[in-house]
Amino acid sequence: MTVTTDLVSYEEALAAYDPVMGLEVHVELGTKTKMFCGCSTTLKQEPNSQTCPTCLGLPGALPVVNEIGVESAIKIGLALHCEIAEWCRFARKNYFYPDMPKNFQTSQYDEPIAFNGYLDVQLEDGEVFRVEIERAHMEEDTGKSTHVGGATGRIHGASHSLLDYNRAGIPLIEIVTKPIEGAGERAPEVAKAYVAELRELIKALGVSEARMDKGQMRCDVNLSLRPHGRAEFGTRSETKNVNSLRSVERAARYEIQRHAAVLNSGGTIVQETRHFHEDDGSTTSGRIKDNAEDYRYFPEPDLVPVAPSREWVEELRAGLPELPRVRRNRLREEWGISEHDMQSILNADAIGPIVATVNAGADAASARKWWMGELARHANEQGVELGALPITPEHVARVTELVAKGDLNDKLARQVIEGVLKGEGTPDEVVDKRGLKVVSDEGALTAAVDEAIAGNPGVADKIRGGKVAAAGALVGAVMKATRGQADAARVKELILEKLGVSEG
Repeated sequence: MTVTTDLVSYEEALAAYDPVMGLEVHVELGTKTKMFCGCSTTLKQEPNSQTCPTCLGLPGALPVVNEIGVESAIKIGLALHCEIAEWCRFARKNYFYPDMPKNFQTSQYDEPIAFNGYLDVQLEDGEVFRVEIERAHMEEDTGKSTHVGGATGRIHGASHSLLDYNRAGIPLIEIVTKPIEGAGERAPEVAKAYVAELRELIKALGVSEARMDKGQMRCDVNLSLRPHGRAEFGTRSETKNVNSLRSVERAARYEIQRHAAVLNSGGTIVQETRHFHEDDGSTTSGRIKDNAEDYRYFPEPDLVPVAPSREWVEELRAGLPELPRVRRNRLREEWGISEHDMQSILNADAIGPIVATVNAGADAASARKWWMGELARHANEQGVELGALPITPEHVARVTELVAKGDLNDKLARQVIEGVLKGEGTPDEVVDKRGLKVVSDEGALTAAVDEAIAGNPGVADKIRGGKVAAAGALVGAVMKATRGQADAARVKELILEKLGVSEG
């Protein structure tokens, strides 16, 4: 019997129980073709236009393994400190897949390509937590079901469903952790940090863009509670297809509170899949999932085993890029910033854009300033990631160059960035079209200063009397007269010179 109750507070849940998590992350590889056929993986094409007899599971069609898919799997395994199998094979996972035309998934079962690894993740206060990896295995994605009619977009209440098989067969890597114990009250934070670090690693390897908002990376959050002092695990729930870092943390936290409420009221946890709801951070029941669920795995008879040579594996190991955590520590020292500042940059997914802007010629401080300030504001307003903004690191580097040369001040630079984001051209084109260069003509500046002094005699008298701070009012008048295109520092110098007052 399950007793339904309200959630208990998070503090009350942690006072009585230890959370145990298991995270399963699916990564959609960025290969040009599918895992077992030559169909394109290009997104947003006409439904069912990227299919063939193999990915539609038609009789007589034979699969062939995508070599780049295998290479990507090995790279991921190596970056996760896994052992790489000398010999492994694919299996058929038999299950009712309404959007998998073969009605089985080609996956790996007891012989994954990578196993026994770990990933160290750093929490916001600098603490490092090691997440152990059980396995990383290759498989294929399913198609996409669109449920028409009804209020929720789910099958319940829909009038009919449409199936698009373009995605069926796209290469996936599933990365499964071992049970994550000992995180205590920080379990949701650990879950979020793990997925964030894994995303950075995947992107650094170049095997996927790992865009969670596009479904290229999604996480299943398994969670159970056990009373303090008890060794055996509790019954788990599995919250499926969570697609943002914030949602991973919220799903884990919600399930901790829900499990504790059920257990405290004398109920039992049902082992089931659950759906996460972005609007309120809650989860609802999906389907019952028995531990003994029989997928009737058996070796895929149409594919030969995969046996990567040790030479190939070592060649791939030698070619791995600098791993994200090592890179962040190096950049933090080079940029002279704190752990907190670097964490903020990581949270904003801004490391890549900032590094690319520095590589394009900007200094690191200026690159951070614009990406973490003006551009982050635009991204938040539009509800998109920084990398999705229609501006390049080269554009941002050019803006910083124009500011450094004195052609733009910060106010004008913001207008230039706005113009680039609106599709008005490059920074130089926006400057020309909008007439945004700083007024550097001394004659024009002197005339504007004289006009400001003449129009504000009382303020001028205060400055002559030694109240240099009052010059701000005259600077403001000049900036207004020049539409913000004057060099404020030079304007102040001219004002003080005109009034016979020194800065000191």
